[in-house]
Amino acid sequence: MTMDFAGPDLSLYLVTDTALAARSGRPLPELVAAAVAGGVTTVQVREKDRPAGDFLRLVVEIGKLLPDRVTLLVNDRVDVFLAARGLGVPVAGVHLGQRDLPAANARALIGPDAVLGLSAADPGELDAAAASSARIDYVGIGVVRATVTKPDAPPPLGIAGMRQRAELSSLPAVAIGGIGLEDTAALSGSALAGVAVVSGICAAADPAAAAAAYRTAWAGAA
Repeated sequence: MTMDFAGPDLSLYLVTDTALAARSGRPLPELVAAAVAGGVTTVQVREKDRPAGDFLRLVVEIGKLLPDRVTLLVNDRVDVFLAARGLGVPVAGVHLGQRDLPAANARALIGPDAVLGLSAADPGELDAAAASSARIDYVGIGVVRATVTKPDAPPPLGIAGMRQRAELSSLPAVAIGGIGLEDTAALSGSALAGVAVVSGICAAADPAAAAAAYRTAWAGAA
C-alpha cells in the first residue's frame, strides 16, 4: 500500500561506499557532491569499519557540501549522528539495521524530530516496523539482486518480489540491493518511495551522469 510522507525525498537514495569511491578515483565527499548534482535526494553515509572519529569527520565534510534540499543520514552510528548534530552539521537522522541499536532506544537518543529509518527484509519485520513505538519514518527493503556490498543480505527478491514486498509496507519504503537502471525503471510506479543505490553510483566513472540516469529511470522515461 502507499501513503503520504512529509519527510525526506527518498526517490534517489545514495548509500556511500568509500572503497568503491576510491577505486573510481574520487574522494567520497567529491563523489557525493557530484551525485547530488546529478539528482540524488538522500545520502546515507555508511562506514562499517571506520573508527568513530574518522566517521564523524567524513560526515562533517559531506554535510558542508550538501544543499538544504538533500537529506543527510548516518548509518548505524547514533553516537556519530549526535556528535555531528552537536557540531552544527545538517544531519537529519539515522538508518538502522535489524541487529543495530533497538529502534526505541535510538529514538529516545535522537529525539522526536530526527529521521529514523530501518532495514526490513520480510513481512514480519515490516509489520514490526509499522507497529514500533519508536515511530519509524521509512524502511529499506532488500535485496533486489545479490550484491557484494552487503554480503550478509537476505535472498534476492527480484523485481516482482520487491514490488509485492513494497505493497505490504504501510511505511514509505526504498528498495536496495544491486539495483541497476533497468531495475529502477521496472520498479518505477510501484508502492516504493524510491530506490537506494550503492555501486551504480559509487563505482561509476561519472557519478553525476549515473545519478541523472537513475533519476530518469525512476521517472519512467528510461
